[in-house]
Amino acid sequence: MGLYHTTKKSFYYAFSGIKTAYKNEPNLSIHTVLAISALTLGLILNITAIEWLILAFTIFYVITLELLNTVIESVVNLVSPDIQPQAKIAKDVSAACVLLAAITAVIVGLVIFLPRILQLLILKQ
Repeated sequence: MGLYHTTKKSFYYAFSGIKTAYKNEPNLSIHTVLAISALTLGLILNITAIEWLILAFTIFYVITLELLNTVIESVVNLVSPDIQPQAKIAKDVSAACVLLAAITAVIVGLVIFLPRILQLLILKQ
């Protein structure tokens, strides 16, 4: 690999990695369903351009960290197939990164969507 493959091949490897992650990581599918739900809600509630950027960044932040978590878990499993305290730390901290990103995504979602939803509920009364 390295400098000896084409840009087209690099994209192939990247998409292959995404496909593999979706096959092996159920949490990635959950994040994707929630992302699609947030995007749909954004369309329904007509969020602003800045809110779209924040939402997109947040979605890709969570998904990227989930992919990195998968990488770390795979490398740790390869290097340390037996249960080791240091391997557990690496895996747990990696999972914690995804958890913090997901919590951040919920907060971003509440800040963007909750005022609009409350306004719609108030207008219905």
